[in-house]
Order: sequence, then C-alpha cells, then structure tokens
Amino acid sequence: MKHDFVEQTLAMVLAGGVGERLYPLTKVKAKPAVPFGGIYRIIDFTLSNCLHSGIRRIFVLTQHKSLPLDRHLWLGWSSLFRTELGEFLTTVPPQQRLVREWYRGTADAVFQNIDLLSHERPKFVFILAGDHVYRMDYQAMLRFHLEKNAEATIACTTVPVEDASRFGVMEVDETDRIIGFEEKPPQPKSLPDDPSRALVSMGIYLFNTETLVRAVIHDAKRTDSDHDFGKNVIPTLVQQGARVFAFNIHKEFPPLFHYWQDIGTLNSYYNAHMELVSPNPSFPLHDESWAIRTYLPPFPPAVLKCNAVAKCCLISPGCVIEKGAIVENSVLSPGVHIGKGAIIRNCVLLHHVHVGDECHLERVIVDEDVMIPKGEQIGLDLDRDRRRFMVTDQDIVVVPVGVVF
Repeated sequence: MKHDFVEQTLAMVLAGGVGERLYPLTKVKAKPAVPFGGIYRIIDFTLSNCLHSGIRRIFVLTQHKSLPLDRHLWLGWSSLFRTELGEFLTTVPPQQRLVREWYRGTADAVFQNIDLLSHERPKFVFILAGDHVYRMDYQAMLRFHLEKNAEATIACTTVPVEDASRFGVMEVDETDRIIGFEEKPPQPKSLPDDPSRALVSMGIYLFNTETLVRAVIHDAKRTDSDHDFGKNVIPTLVQQGARVFAFNIHKEFPPLFHYWQDIGTLNSYYNAHMELVSPNPSFPLHDESWAIRTYLPPFPPAVLKCNAVAKCCLISPGCVIEKGAIVENSVLSPGVHIGKGAIIRNCVLLHHVHVGDECHLERVIVDEDVMIPKGEQIGLDLDRDRRRFMVTDQDIVVVPVGVVF
C-alpha cells in the first residue's frame, strides 16, 4: 500500500457518550477519560493505535463532561503532532451548525461535523470509539479495505454465541463481504464453521469519505432512526447492497492484537483489570512492540516499606505502601497511599486514593481522590456497603468520588 493512502486518511474518535453504565466513575468525567490499567486513560489505547498506524489527523468528538478529557489530551498528546506537516489532534464539541441539538447518536455526531470532512478532504475516514481497550494496526485494515474495493469495512471479532446479543452480529460470505447485520439480536446467528461463536462488530469503521457522507446525510433525514452506526447506518448500507466487508482480527492479526474490550460497564471494567494482574494476561501492557502512550505527571518512584507485601499487582509511580500492609491481585494508580497494616485484595484504586491504617478492602473499585478513614472495611459486608455505595450484580463495590464517610 502506498504511504499516501495513509496520508489521505483521517480519524474521528467518538468520545462524547454519557457513560451511564460506568457510573459513578463517569460522575465528573467522560468515559474515555476514566483511568485504566494504572497509568492510562481509556482513550489512550485508541490514540496509541492511531500513532502506531501513522494516522496523524484526528478529530476527537466530545460532548459530556469533557474538561478532564480535554486537559489530558492537551497535556499528553498535543505535542506529538506537527502542525506544520498538517498533523493535528483536535477536540470538537457539538457545533450545532446543522441542527440545534446535542449529538443524537454516533452517526449524528459525524453528520453534525461534515464541514470538518469538507475542509480536510480525506479519501478515507476511520470512525473509532474512545472507550475501547485494544491494539490494532489501522494500516492493515486500510490495506484490506483497498484490496476488497470496499465502500465500508468493519473490524470484527468472535465471541461466544450466548454473549453476542450485546453486539452487532454479522453474516459474511466466502469473500468476507457482509450479507447480514443485526444490532443486538435476541437470537444471534453463529459462525457456519463454529456453532458456539458469533462474528460481532467491534464498533471500528472505515469508510470511503463519499460513502460516509451520503450515509449520514441519508440517516439524518430519517425520523425513525436512532442515528447510530450499528443500529441504522451499517444495516442500511448492507440492505442497499453496498460493498461492506468484515475485517476479522483473528484472521488478520497475530495473538497480540486479538484482545478487545468495550469497557462499558462496571463489571467489565473490573474484570478487565483483574485480567491485567492474572499470571498470563491476554492484554500485556509491557509489550514494547506496540507500546501504549499516555500523560503522566512527574511522580516519584513507588515505595514498598518494611514488612509490606505486594503480590500479583500493578503498582504505579508515586504509590506508597506502608509498613505491614498487604496488597494482593490489585491495580494501584499513580499517587495511591496504603496505610500501615491495611489489607487490599482484588481491588482497583484510582489516582490519589488514600487508604487509612488498618483498613480492609476486598473486590472494591475506589474512584480518584477518595480518602478512606482508618479502620474502614469495604467489600466484607455487602448489605452494609449497599447502604453507602454502589454494588454491582457481581458484588463489586464502587466507592465514588466525593463520598463522605
């Protein structure tokens, strides 16, 4: 593939969702700005993929509670783009130029910013989610798109059939052309060669610009539409006979690129963190061949004091684990302080959490800047915890920002 095809490609990152299912972690920030994996923010994974893939014209479409996200992008990412070469990373809140409304869906977010495409005039446009954790070489997807002479290409993966009703499910022919697409079907169709699994959309789309513009304009005129790519735009294109293809990451990539997680719920957020501290994580953060970039303030080294114990953990810079504390199977974000004799097991502690002496936490997510007083127990008495905090249906306790003990 000629390099100029990459230079003719632009990315639009959808980063404006309310993030209701991740509440209260989205109480004061957009979902893409929520910390993940200790030092990162969720949006860092999509943006890192763009840099590794040579895509350096990026619009981030923001909307709800965008200030923390804007600040993170400015501090950690803006300096990586050379404006004199036409590169940019620009956040775009709703302009309300075409309609006097907030973004009504993912397709409407693009429709309301068609003027950006008119100004930049890319030949290809990636529509990317800012709240997924994965590695992907978008150049490989672009090569596939060109080889298939596609109008649109959707990245996809396989999941167990019983889980597929949460996704857009695809049927493809022998050439990988999509011949059927259903968003969140109650009875998902399985793969022809594997009845136990289904082919599902990852919410990563590549369009010829002309196809994209026509599709979102057509969708905007519909009064019966949710103005969503998965629910409306993609099924319509397939029904119209457009050349829409499925890019199966399991067929096209080595195992390093097979992991993909939509961090859409508190349970998935917690489970993804527990996967990171497992003996053989399927998404290794330390693989230097496809490093994840982020912004990290100048924290000092982490400190593990005398008789403190840490097992199977991710411990970020600036953390202090005091004498006699025990931390197991947990993720500690930058600036976390664990008091003397505290016990922390199977927990996710976000930035600047302070855990007092002799506390005991089990299966708990603690939001940023929370101060937990001496001797507090969380995760051991779920009936008591439900009266104070949020507890998920998997019995994960979530302690929100601003909580008063």
